[in-house]
Amino acid sequence: MQQPPADRTKWLYLFIGLAVLLNFSGLFIPILAPDGTLYAVIAKTMVQRNDYVQLFVHNADWLDKPHFPFWITAFSFKLFGFTTWAYKLPGILFMLMGAAYTYKLARALYTKEIALWSVLILLTAQHIILSNNDVRAEPYLTGLIIASVYHFYRAYSSKSFWQLVLASLFTACAIMTKGMFALIPIGGAIAGHLAITKQWKQLFNPRWLLAAVLILIFILPEIYCLYEQFDAHPEKLVFDTHGVSGIKFFFWDSQFGRFFNTGPIKGHGDPSFFVHTTLWAFLPWSLILFAAIWHFIKTGVKDVQKREWLCISGALLTFLLFSASKFQLPHYLNIVFPFFAIIAAQYLVGLQSERTIKTIRAVQIGLVAMLLVVIAALHYFFKPSEFWWDDGLTILVWLGLLIILPGNFGNTDFRQTAFRTLIVAFVVNLYLNLVFYPSLLKYQTGSEAAVWINQNNPQNLPVVQSWEDANYPMEFYLNQPLTVVNEDGTGKLPAPPFIFYGPATVAASLAAKGYKVQHLASFERYWVSRLKPAFLNSTTRSKQVTTMEVVMVK
Repeated sequence: MQQPPADRTKWLYLFIGLAVLLNFSGLFIPILAPDGTLYAVIAKTMVQRNDYVQLFVHNADWLDKPHFPFWITAFSFKLFGFTTWAYKLPGILFMLMGAAYTYKLARALYTKEIALWSVLILLTAQHIILSNNDVRAEPYLTGLIIASVYHFYRAYSSKSFWQLVLASLFTACAIMTKGMFALIPIGGAIAGHLAITKQWKQLFNPRWLLAAVLILIFILPEIYCLYEQFDAHPEKLVFDTHGVSGIKFFFWDSQFGRFFNTGPIKGHGDPSFFVHTTLWAFLPWSLILFAAIWHFIKTGVKDVQKREWLCISGALLTFLLFSASKFQLPHYLNIVFPFFAIIAAQYLVGLQSERTIKTIRAVQIGLVAMLLVVIAALHYFFKPSEFWWDDGLTILVWLGLLIILPGNFGNTDFRQTAFRTLIVAFVVNLYLNLVFYPSLLKYQTGSEAAVWINQNNPQNLPVVQSWEDANYPMEFYLNQPLTVVNEDGTGKLPAPPFIFYGPATVAASLAAKGYKVQHLASFERYWVSRLKPAFLNSTTRSKQVTTMEVVMVK
């Protein structure tokens, strides 16, 4: 395709730099429970035990996710200590690696302008920014999968052995991050493109068998760890069963067992789940994406050989299989967002019809207005505690850009709509990461209380917490061992004096048992990953929170 003039791309580099900073804006927000803090505790335990083979939670064997993200996080903890930003930093860097590979793949398939817009769309998609705040396995997986696809594409297009090795290595790391289902978007992209374009010799080339062998070799560390912790110890009780094979779980139950709902971890699937998930998770680009997919398929079938089918094949095969699965979570879809970004970018940049451009412009203006109203309503009802003048000034500057910058382009120039859509993503997510989430996480009292105890326990007294659905925020942020007792406060308590953290009712029950209880601090707790309107409304919030206390027990 013909390259665009330089003045059409020079400003895109600046916005990519700003989008990178936007994805770092949640770096110091406390880790969100339960999954984020659980993974942080597992990696912290790795470092404390100096054991990088076995995974433990509360001194119990843990079998769910593979090792790769925990190894990377543990390495970060070794370098920087047990901090919020040390946990989040590697995930964000892997996501940025994914953005770089999104550029490389789009550049290989299309033009530089499309490649740059692909990166911008990816880095401003709502769930990408959210996942770089609430870091789990997905930022790692997103980066590794698009890197794998790029190198496999180069391996077959340039017949390079070393490209095949790199592709296999990235694929193995992806498998060691989430399991065998990581092969679906990778294999779907490459095999789908070759099959649709009828490149049968390439599809059945022996290099793919070599790649399978290399991948198997590269995942041997994971297989070894699982064997050492589980298969070599059939006496262990895992999922309430003896003789559980970690290797079998890794290859089958972890992914296929969930897909068919036959494994130890079950769910309830909805075929339309990922359709409405994409609507909000890929905001503010989701409506453009739907139009782009429809247009790509409609025009592509007319001239199959002249189109690339990597992105549409990798994305839609994964989308369809996930939709058929019985176990579904919104963040599962992040791994195909690089494909979505390229599909949306090539559609936007390639728009020729004035009527279509004006229609998309009108739709996106409505969407931008709706997002601004939602943020304004959230601010009005939530009444965030963490809102300072510099936060307000930053958001006002971006609101000014939203008004001024798109006007520099004509109504029939796609860039007017693209920049308007881009800027509103900055406005929304700067508000969320600078104002909303810092205020919201005040109600994640496990992390708040842990920081308070660290600063107000000079005698280093033992700390006890009553069991909740997830104790992990307290366990990660506390700078000393944590004793967990039953939800009602019963269990083996250390010898007094000690510090107890838990619901006010449980603290009161200790006094009823004859302990002398001295109140130290109070916090209002809410399950912040399960937001409800009654909590978001400051006038009804008090009925939704639970009072948690830190007390001295003598």
